[in-house]
Amino acid sequence: MDLLKTLGLFIATALAEIVGCYLPYLWLKQDRSAWLLVPAALSLALFAWLLSLHPTAAGRVYAAYGGVYIGVAVLWLWAVDKVTPSTSDWVGVAVCFVGMGIIMFGPRSAG
Repeated sequence: MDLLKTLGLFIATALAEIVGCYLPYLWLKQDRSAWLLVPAALSLALFAWLLSLHPTAAGRVYAAYGGVYIGVAVLWLWAVDKVTPSTSDWVGVAVCFVGMGIIMFGPRSAG
């Protein structure tokens, strides 16, 4: 899987997970309708399915996905929560992206 497809799939996966967790948050913390749990469950099911589309070992995918999730979560902070990320937030995202790249695309030993 090439870099752009992998990154795009990770971003879609992160959005599905964040939406699946954000909707119950709205229900629990902001007294919104319990009906939000239905699309939340569907979004989390989509999240699990999207993770299964990667052609590499599940543990490696989960580890690398974590870095992308952090980046998307910081963008969510900015776009949805209307909180401007700090320089430290962006540096942390960059470090996570480097880690994701090493995990997903680094050399592998046979076996």
